[in-house]
Amino acid sequence: MSKIILPSYKEQSPEVKARFDKLKERPVILKVENVTKTFNTSQGPVTVLNNVSFQTYRREFTSIIGPSGCGKSTLVRLLAGLEMFDSGKIMVKDNVIDGPGIDRGMVFQGYTLFPWLTVVENVMYGLLRKGETKSYALNRASEWIRLMGLDKFETAYPSQLSGGMKQRVAIARSLAVHPEMLLMDEPFGALDAQTRAKMQSNLLQIWRNVNISIMFITHDLDEAIYLSDRIIVLKANPGEIAEIIEVPVPRPRTPDQFLSPEFLATKKHVEELIHPVTNYKEDKLPFFKLTQAGDEVI
Repeated sequence: MSKIILPSYKEQSPEVKARFDKLKERPVILKVENVTKTFNTSQGPVTVLNNVSFQTYRREFTSIIGPSGCGKSTLVRLLAGLEMFDSGKIMVKDNVIDGPGIDRGMVFQGYTLFPWLTVVENVMYGLLRKGETKSYALNRASEWIRLMGLDKFETAYPSQLSGGMKQRVAIARSLAVHPEMLLMDEPFGALDAQTRAKMQSNLLQIWRNVNISIMFITHDLDEAIYLSDRIIVLKANPGEIAEIIEVPVPRPRTPDQFLSPEFLATKKHVEELIHPVTNYKEDKLPFFKLTQAGDEVI
């Protein structure tokens, strides 16, 4: 069988290059400068993120990916203001992040809905906390619920919804307050494959039609390439930026592109960054024989 020759992941069609040129002319929404985060453990201090710097633009879709322990979730929690970093600076537009704020919506992998509130009450929650009137909050919440295709479930409780529906409610709740950024920490990780694919498609539709920048944390290479304009690849121990990749796959994206040369070339490179080739002997487990003679498999 002949070896498949893939193009360079850096090769961009004229249309893709023009899109990135236009993207970089937009205002910078998020700026991360030399951010370091260390946790104190029983074994001593552990640096989870070290000197991380990058910026994202208005209406850009950015993913963060990397091996286990590289600090993906820690980074997104720093961006959300849920934890504080040791040194460096994080700004949304010109505002320095020093805690949570309505300029950043957050969607977690777990279904963080209030179980005692209905769908519409969950979506209204942030608006009411923001100080909006109940009538305004109800109208805006109903609008987002309709956009998410959940208008038949306004009065349902979270326990009555499927996993995908719960995440649509969580996304609606985050977007209803009109944040600058939507931060998503592996939001589809707990969903089955079919529901996950549908949610990815729904998210791209939302992103194309709403003035929002998205920062998406995932461990799924296909998902990162399918959704993103750029991918920030982190390496572990400590978490540092290995590379920031401009995805050469044209938009609009479809599942058919998963087998395109641009997609496969990008996936191959990201895989090499996250899982570099090692000596096979180093990965052998210390098994002793537990089968009968003559029962070998290849």
